[in-house]
Amino acid sequence: MTGVDRDTLVRPIQSFSKRYLAALAVGLGLIGVWLAFYLQQLQHGLIVTNLSDWGSGGGVPWGLYIGAFIWWVGIAHGGIILSAAVRLLGMDTYQPVARLAELLTIAALTCAGLFILIHVGRPDRLVTSVIPAWPTRVQWSPLMWDVTVITAYFVLTATYLALTIRYDIHRLRDRLPSLLDPLYNVLMIGYSETEDEIVERMVWWIAFAIIIMAPLLLHGGVIPWLFALLPSMAGWAGGVQGPSFLSIALTSAVSGIIIIAAAFRYAYGWEELIPDAVFQGLSQWLGFFSLIFLWLQLQQVITGIFAAPTTLQHATEVKISTPLYLVAIGLVALAMLYAFATSLRPDLFDIRTMVALSVGVLAGTLAEKVLFVVEGLQHAHFALYDGVPGAYVPSPTELSALLGTIGIVVLFFLVVSKVIPVVELHAIEDDHEEVNP
Repeated sequence: MTGVDRDTLVRPIQSFSKRYLAALAVGLGLIGVWLAFYLQQLQHGLIVTNLSDWGSGGGVPWGLYIGAFIWWVGIAHGGIILSAAVRLLGMDTYQPVARLAELLTIAALTCAGLFILIHVGRPDRLVTSVIPAWPTRVQWSPLMWDVTVITAYFVLTATYLALTIRYDIHRLRDRLPSLLDPLYNVLMIGYSETEDEIVERMVWWIAFAIIIMAPLLLHGGVIPWLFALLPSMAGWAGGVQGPSFLSIALTSAVSGIIIIAAAFRYAYGWEELIPDAVFQGLSQWLGFFSLIFLWLQLQQVITGIFAAPTTLQHATEVKISTPLYLVAIGLVALAMLYAFATSLRPDLFDIRTMVALSVGVLAGTLAEKVLFVVEGLQHAHFALYDGVPGAYVPSPTELSALLGTIGIVVLFFLVVSKVIPVVELHAIEDDHEEVNP
């Protein structure tokens, strides 16, 4: 990439601004609000949420906590899939945002795991129940497979990121803060330039493994499988769930990358480093993934209202008449139409508009996943609790957890951007050649 020097890459590390401090305050503030509510939950239990057992007051035992878990896992999986695709397919145009996607994966997986911790009620149950049971239950328990594949993805992503960071730190060491030398020394243990070609091959194979695992084991596999194993919950079973979950993951991830890349470009004047062409390309991918998402939603609606079992038909009719669901679909459809329109008329493209639409897409996919969880539980195939009144609306405690995890992601990027380059050095090296196995 011509016209961009190494000093541009380390600009976030070398500078502080009022906007940075304001963003830091927002992130910490969101986390603080969540912690205040979470302490109340630890003290009084899950009764402070609107989650409840069917027979003890209506509503649902799973709600925003599980819906947000699926949403964050989807963002994480979609992010690393896109980063891996950049390397495997030689999509050099998107090299400037590849590491941002990897970092988003780490942050989103952390938030997804946090929601499981929150939803357990008593965090010590993970130590006394889940962890001891894992070695003997992983062979047949879908829940243990969930823990296994998410952990495996976290390890793969962290390894993937660490291997590429070593190359950059070695060549940018004179521009990095000496205060962090102990951290850099740990990251660079055993490094020599002779390892670069080997590392390139290792990273290629890790990327290949990530691409293979995604549809088979991760957001297209184990997680929808967990829900499909409960066919008594209307709308949860069916082979379409795997592709549907994966389409939502990719749609959400592209939206997240657009927002983060635009934020860094605006904050640090990275117009040359992350040019308009990157955002236009991401916009087209967002339009394509949104189209697949909407098509799979249509498949679920059609099979749910035409000659479907009574409870599934009822659940589907309730879903398509729910204003929140219609808003969610509308937000994704609006982003898709804008992306396709700007493909035909590039002069219509505006990064700020695309960022706003990406925020809408993230809100829409989150709403769809929460409704997926809630509607399935409220309209189950058994009539045991038909006479129990009650509905579900996310409580302030649950909403604070969502805001808190968003704050964690904001804080994560703010801190990481002061430690390592968030754009790979390869993105500005014209003489860099991909090494294939």
